[in-house]
Amino acid sequence: MNKLKVAKTISTFTNPPIICIPLFFIICLVLSFENGTFNFNEFIVLELISLVFASILPMAIILYWAKKLNTDSDISNRQDRFTPLIVGIVSYFIGFLVLLFLNIDNFLTALLLCYSINTGVVLLITFKWKISVHTTGLSGPVGALILLLGPIGALFGILYPLLIWSRVTLEKHTLAQAIAGGVQGFFLTVLEMYLFITLFRFDVIAMTPLIDSIYFILAIIFTPVVLGILSYGSFSNKKRLFIISEIVGLALFLVFMPFDVFLIFVIISLASILISLYAGDEFVWFNVMKSS
Repeated sequence: MNKLKVAKTISTFTNPPIICIPLFFIICLVLSFENGTFNFNEFIVLELISLVFASILPMAIILYWAKKLNTDSDISNRQDRFTPLIVGIVSYFIGFLVLLFLNIDNFLTALLLCYSINTGVVLLITFKWKISVHTTGLSGPVGALILLLGPIGALFGILYPLLIWSRVTLEKHTLAQAIAGGVQGFFLTVLEMYLFITLFRFDVIAMTPLIDSIYFILAIIFTPVVLGILSYGSFSNKKRLFIISEIVGLALFLVFMPFDVFLIFVIISLASILISLYAGDEFVWFNVMKSS
């Protein structure tokens, strides 16, 4: 399978309404455990609500709008994205209201409100810049999994550099747009979850502390952001600067952050490097590491 087909496959399965199906499944599964007991009925209700409002309705409008405009399922033209984004905002907000009314699970209630707000932020940015909906759509549920599962949730961040490569390779986004989508999605989700839980006085299961969640996010985005900066900058020896940056990062994460955060940094950094090597000359990250 050639690299374009690999990139296309990754892009298809990480489309926000699709990637949220397995990730929300895990979220709903975790939320349905209480005191070591699994509540199957609660799981079914949470899973159905998340499927309908976070996946089925958004995907339906994307497919309908793409067919109506006779364009691809990514709706690549920035100006054509406003209607699907607005429908997404409404769908997520209705899901939030349904969960709020049923009073089933406060964590998922706050998460769907985050989805609605974050999609609104993407909509505002889209007026001027085509930020990546794919990487934003990935970072939201991964951010939620970090809050729920800590380092285990953060492991899903390995998809972030892979998705950056996919979207840039397919020429759907610039490198900056792909990186920025994830950065804003990770931080907004975690910060908003703590904000909404405090404002609504939601009683939720124990979450990863805010500062630790931020550490995990920094571990996920560090190397992709460094590679992005070096890709755009006119530096004389990008490879040397990358090596120095990684050594500094290793030292900072090892000395000042919990060991599981350090491990996530190492895993994501190695993944980013391997992705770059696999991509070869066709991807700008590889050119950073081979430059002299």
